[in-house]
Amino acid sequence: MPASPTLRAALWMIGAIVSFSSMAVAGRAVSFELDTFELLLYRSLIGVVIVVAIGGVAGTLPQINPQQFSTHLIRNISHFIGQILWYFALTVIPLAQVFALEFTSPLWVIALSPLLLGERLTKARMLAGLMGFIGVLIVARPSTDTLDWGLIAAALSAIGFASTAIFTKKLTRKTTSTNILFWLVVLQSVFGLICAGYDGDIQAPSSATWPWLILIGIGGLLAHFCITRALTIAPASTVMPFDFARLPLIAIVGALFYNEPLDALVFLGAVVIFAANYINIRASQNPNIN
Repeated sequence: MPASPTLRAALWMIGAIVSFSSMAVAGRAVSFELDTFELLLYRSLIGVVIVVAIGGVAGTLPQINPQQFSTHLIRNISHFIGQILWYFALTVIPLAQVFALEFTSPLWVIALSPLLLGERLTKARMLAGLMGFIGVLIVARPSTDTLDWGLIAAALSAIGFASTAIFTKKLTRKTTSTNILFWLVVLQSVFGLICAGYDGDIQAPSSATWPWLILIGIGGLLAHFCITRALTIAPASTVMPFDFARLPLIAIVGALFYNEPLDALVFLGAVVIFAANYINIRASQNPNIN
């Protein structure tokens, strides 16, 4: 008896959750030896090898071309900035806060889509955006006395990832996944090389660090592949709730390995952000909701 679409989508999402969580742990491990730019450089170079190898086996390398290069460039600048901020936040604030604030990325897509994609901003989407903002305030609890740069970096990384998603959507209308992934890893490698080498000193990874870098490189591509597979099997309204299982998992990892406290308000804020995302997805799937 074949498994139901929901069960198969859930299994793919488990793969994505494990991949994202592994990346976070590996990112912290690498941060003690490499700076963020060096990490992104080596991660991207590993990605080039993986994408070219898979494209060669699948016979999709001829799909690679420089068309829409300006859009690729803008997309990858947004993604690179988002990654810099995300990896920095990993090293200075609890993992659960990083993941909770990352979940606001779809809400930034709501805000930016009318400007960049010409999509209509409905009442349901405005409600989702307002709820998401409230969720961010609960998670971050900003203080007027001091600025927490880790929280700011995590929140801004979500904007970078939202911009990436919007320009990815533009590219999918005109090019293939292999072409998008190729320019992703190549341009990220160039950006990483420029930023890591601006001072003339690029740290070579030690033998102990290479396995973590390989885990980050594989985990990043595998996570997005798993999510894509899940979305081809089941609707986004079914798939998306599974992604929020990342939060309690990473909170437990943070508590066990880094002595990070389990903060009830972080979970409360994440629930509000989840509800906002769910309203947005339901509104997108039902044109009668405005």
